[in-house]
Amino acid sequence: MRIVIPLFAGFTALDAAGPYEVLRMVPGAEVVFAASGTGPVRDGAGTLAITADAALDDIDSCDVLLVPGGPGARKLLHDESMAGWIGRIDAATTWTTSVCTGSLLLGAAGLLRGLRATTHWSAVDLLESFGATYTAERVVFQGKIVTAAGVSSGIDMALALAARLTDRTTAEAIQLAIEYDPQPPFDAGSPAKAPQAAKDLLTSGRV
Repeated sequence: MRIVIPLFAGFTALDAAGPYEVLRMVPGAEVVFAASGTGPVRDGAGTLAITADAALDDIDSCDVLLVPGGPGARKLLHDESMAGWIGRIDAATTWTTSVCTGSLLLGAAGLLRGLRATTHWSAVDLLESFGATYTAERVVFQGKIVTAAGVSSGIDMALALAARLTDRTTAEAIQLAIEYDPQPPFDAGSPAKAPQAAKDLLTSGRV
């Protein structure tokens, strides 16, 4: 089972690394990081890099496509080569998935028209501009298309996908292996719940 995670300058690290840590444990899985060229690719902060061992042009098919988001995703919305590549790979996938604003790249490839989908809360209008109907669910399955909301939700999506690729018990064993037992210290993980002071600090650009 081949799982491909495309990287681009400005991806969000956890969008890729969170699902990777889950899906690499699926029995028989081979996870491949790919980019425009092989070598390190920097995240949105410019301080962390993941190495791409394959070039996008060398990938012609996979079982699972997992597209991360990040500030760099928005810059690729009018990149016909990326949209074309996603469309070509999707034609043969069993599952095509995204995390955070990676859903915008699925939308740019024409894969979300008429579907319910989710994304980071800051990108709802952009998501719907591609013909999708936004839902605030953390993970949304629509046929073989799976979208996850912001950043950390990629772990939830990967576990739900692992159960479909294998079975519930295997997915639960993976969850136990990574001790994924969230107990957030603050109830501020969505715009609906975050206090106004936290929202103001975020929009000020100081965080």
